[in-house]
Amino acid sequence: MTMPVVRVSFTPAPAHVRTVRLVAGAAAQQAGVRGEALDEVRFAVGEACAQAVARHQRHGLREPVRLECEGNGGGFTVRVSDRAPAGESADPVAMALLSGLVSDLRTTPGINGVGTTVVLHWR
Repeated sequence: MTMPVVRVSFTPAPAHVRTVRLVAGAAAQQAGVRGEALDEVRFAVGEACAQAVARHQRHGLREPVRLECEGNGGGFTVRVSDRAPAGESADPVAMALLSGLVSDLRTTPGINGVGTTVVLHWR
């Protein structure tokens, strides 16, 4: 069973991170994620979104941060994309935290050196 993709764009403000975390949690629940794994989705999405918001704020960007959630028979995937300069190093503590919460963690630089997408996947 494939669920629809949920996409959310939000202003890069810390106040919106909680709301987006709840949206991702609801999408994960619809995709069949349960128990502790659901808590891990919420926590990881909150952390990834907070990092994206912080990168936007450091560079004075007003463009929205984007979140995409998708579930299918192979698990649940979340993509968090920002528009900050792609050359900026990710916070190593945040990345270590995220890697402990997900089955697969990838970071992909955007096209032409703009933006980064963090991909979180749970099996």
